[in-house]
Amino acid sequence: LPSVSRAQTLETSASDAVNQVTHWVTATRDNNGWPFIVIDKIAAEVFVFNGTGALVDRAPALLGSAPGDESVPGIGDRQLNEIKPHERTTPAGRFVANFGVASGNRQVLWVDYSTAISLHAVITTNKQERRLERLQSPTPDDNRISYGCINVPTDFYANIVRPLFTNTLGLVYILPEAKSLHAVFPAMKSTKKARH
Repeated sequence: LPSVSRAQTLETSASDAVNQVTHWVTATRDNNGWPFIVIDKIAAEVFVFNGTGALVDRAPALLGSAPGDESVPGIGDRQLNEIKPHERTTPAGRFVANFGVASGNRQVLWVDYSTAISLHAVITTNKQERRLERLQSPTPDDNRISYGCINVPTDFYANIVRPLFTNTLGLVYILPEAKSLHAVFPAMKSTKKARH
């Protein structure tokens, strides 16, 4: 019963795009029974689901400071100070994710290792960026600050993401902000046609 009520909450308060992708994933079992995450870049919000498709929790997120749905080729091999402001995008797409080690011997959920995109607890080392305040603000208008990685609240990362994705693969669906849903998730098209 709790999961039904959470799903109903999602239905009424999440964007149409989040609902469409979530319904497609659960209807087709595109997640292979693994836990999955849907990231709404426009609303700057992260939704975490278990392997059966029940919503576990949701949280605000910080995302790449530059708009766009693609990563620059080779960006994963560059140092942060070599990444230009317009290249700091969070790419859209379907990614197989798993935990691994990043710089500083930190554990992160690697979303796309080749482009160095990960989901991790909010970074607070540069106080001028005010990342905690940005996460807590009531609108998504100030949530674009990272080099492309997805920053989430520390408690959410420790209590929701880490337990669910430890010792298993998972999927991360990052919704587009410029492209259409079907351009990023072409499998949704054939699923929709099959229903009519």
